This record gives sequence, C-alpha cells and structure tokens, in this order.
Amino acid sequence: MIFDMLTELEATRRAVGPGEGDTVAVSLTRTYDADAEDVWDALTNPERLPRWFSPVTGDFRVGGSYQIQGNAGGEILVCDRPGLLRVTFGGPESILELRLSAEGARTTLELRHAVPTAMAGGGAGALYVGPGWDGAVMGLGLHLRGDVIGDPVEAANSPEVVEFNKGSIDRWAAVVESSGTATPEALAQAREVSIQQFTVLPE
Repeated sequence: MIFDMLTELEATRRAVGPGEGDTVAVSLTRTYDADAEDVWDALTNPERLPRWFSPVTGDFRVGGSYQIQGNAGGEILVCDRPGLLRVTFGGPESILELRLSAEGARTTLELRHAVPTAMAGGGAGALYVGPGWDGAVMGLGLHLRGDVIGDPVEAANSPEVVEFNKGSIDRWAAVVESSGTATPEALAQAREVSIQQFTVLPE
C-alpha cells in the first residue's frame, strides 16, 4: 500500500476531552473529496466496508446489531442518512458517533468515541483507540479516491502502516498532554501500551 505518511497524518484533526456526563471522548475530523452520499455508503455498505476497514455483519437498522470481524460489535442507536450514525462499540457505555457535514462536493467526517472516564483512565485512554481510528479514517480516504488497499488486515500489519502508527501515537500523546486530561505517569504508561498494540507486528 502506497501513501504519503506525513500528508495522511496531517489530514486529520485530533482532540480529546470531556464528553457527556462522566465520560472522556476522542474525536477525529477529516475532510474528503467526495459527496456525503458516497462517504455514507462507504461507512455503512457491508459490500464496501471490507475494501478499506473490515468485514461487518449484522442487522443494519436502528435497533439492530452489528459485528466487526475480529473486533468489537454493538447496537445501532441512530442511523440518519447521510448525516449521523451512532452505535454502541464493544459495550453499552462505549458510544461511537460518525457525523457527516456536506460542503458541496466535499464532506467532513467527525468520528467521536466516548467511554466512561473510569474505563478510559482519563485522557490517556486516547492512546488505546486513537491510532486505530487514525488508520480507519486514512483507509477510508484511500478507498474514496479509488486506491486499492487489498486485505485491510494485511495492510494494517504492513511496514508502511506501522510507521504511520508511530506518527499517530506521537500526535495523540501531544494532544493528550496539551489537553491536561492525564498525568504524565498515566500518559507515559498509555504510550507504552499503544506502542505494543500498534507497532509490534504479530509473529
């Protein structure tokens, strides 16, 4: 898989901070050169999802459930085409929201993932999920512009993506540090876990 690492890293805006109630939320915002219907279809069409993300099965309607192959599943809470998708992610208190804003032929995606503060361990928890979501929004961008990714799981373990993940970890650590939502000790610990999770290839 060929891509410009720095361009891809800089294309996404990242933030971490308090969510609704006693939660902490990470958010990623990126604008794509595609209309909202195309972006929505790429995010929700089970035939397109394996081309850039992972196979997803389930009952794709409000009140239905879904399962990402080898990853989390959950319930579909809101499905308002082509503007808002809200689901539980791995548990009822973990909420993933995808919000699309059309800007002519371009579309801005805001991905927001909120979990209870106790579960996340404060803002340092961004290091556990942020790099993974970075890879997802990058993969979506490659797919929308017509690049062939191949098997997303194999691509995620490629040397190119491992280097991308290292850059992502650095950026998330800087975001957490500037947010004041984690102690230096918690941030250092989360960074080490993230390095093991996202940069060490399986044997």
